[in-house]
Amino acid sequence: MEILGVDIGGTGIKGAIVDTKTGLLLTERVRIKTPHPATPEAVAQTLKELVDTIGYSGPVACGFPARVAHGIVHTAANIDKSWINTQVEELFSQKLGQKVFVANDADVAGLAEMQFGAGIKHKKGKVIFLTIGTGIGSAIFNDGVLYTNSELGHVLLHGDSAERYCSEAAKEREGLKWKQFGKRFNEYLSLIEFVLQPDVFILGGGASKKFEKFKDELEVKTPVIAAVTLNLAGIIGAACYGETCLLKEQD
Repeated sequence: MEILGVDIGGTGIKGAIVDTKTGLLLTERVRIKTPHPATPEAVAQTLKELVDTIGYSGPVACGFPARVAHGIVHTAANIDKSWINTQVEELFSQKLGQKVFVANDADVAGLAEMQFGAGIKHKKGKVIFLTIGTGIGSAIFNDGVLYTNSELGHVLLHGDSAERYCSEAAKEREGLKWKQFGKRFNEYLSLIEFVLQPDVFILGGGASKKFEKFKDELEVKTPVIAAVTLNLAGIIGAACYGETCLLKEQD
């Protein structure tokens, strides 16, 4: 199935048509800067601009940086507060004149990694996929089945959300060396390991590209591996999510 997958982020909105059987992009990735302020109407208009640029007509699926349930945005940790309670799928569908499906960005990135990346070898057992960027996103899989809308980046660590302590943004803000960052991230993984006892951690997002620089500081018992799909995970995973939604509608 061919679906336009879109990754809506804080700095850019990126999209491409994806072959959901292979995970391959069928078009060049198009990126447009996220508008500021990133209000619902402004983002919807930028999404339309992206779709028009690609010249696509058909179902669209988006990864979105918030908790999304039944087409409604429920959180706004790293986005404009006006998004809370917005009927995002309805808004985007009306703007595009196409069917649009929307899910949490870390969830769809995790779907891509489980289907086409490092998760292929871990279909059995518990997998925790973590994206390390502006914040820490998470996707939890048990025997390949996604538990949606987890927010493991917001567990408390040293009295604040963990992502304030050991995200890529925290590293840059505090000028941490990679070894220092690794020690902090090890504290975080130790906490998640104790609470959930996963079989493997898969690390995605910006910092995962530098995994070799901090992996030696990770002392948890659970194996920790780097993601494979990297910057394309959000686009590929969104398309996979869209395919699942369309198949459900056909049942």
